[in-house]
Amino acid sequence: MNKLATLPLFALGLATAATAAVPMLHEEQVARAEEALIITTPIAGIENSLWFDYRIDITEAQKELTSDLRRASDIEDRRDAWEEYAHELKHERIDYIEEMAERGYRMGQVIFVD
Repeated sequence: MNKLATLPLFALGLATAATAAVPMLHEEQVARAEEALIITTPIAGIENSLWFDYRIDITEAQKELTSDLRRASDIEDRRDAWEEYAHELKHERIDYIEEMAERGYRMGQVIFVD
C-alpha cells in the first residue's frame, strides 16, 4: 500500500522534470522582460483614472494570454500568444507614461554612474 501511495508523487516529479527541460520560447522571454517593466505604483503617487485603466488593461492582457495559451494547438499559436501579450504590455505602459506626461507628471528614473 505504501508503494501505491508514492506512485502518483513519483509520476508528478517526472512530469515536472520533463516540463522544466523544455526551453523557453524567444517570444516568452521577451514577454517576461516586459512583465518585469510593469509599473507597480502610480506615477507621482497619483491614483487617477489613467492609473486604474492601466492596471485593468494589464489584468486583461494577462487573462487573454492565459486564454490564448489554453487554446493553443501548436507552437505557432503559443508564439503568437506570447508575442501579442508582450506587445500589449509595452503598449499599455508607454500609453500610461505618455498620458501622465501630458498632465505634467513624469516617470521617475534613477541612473547609477560608476
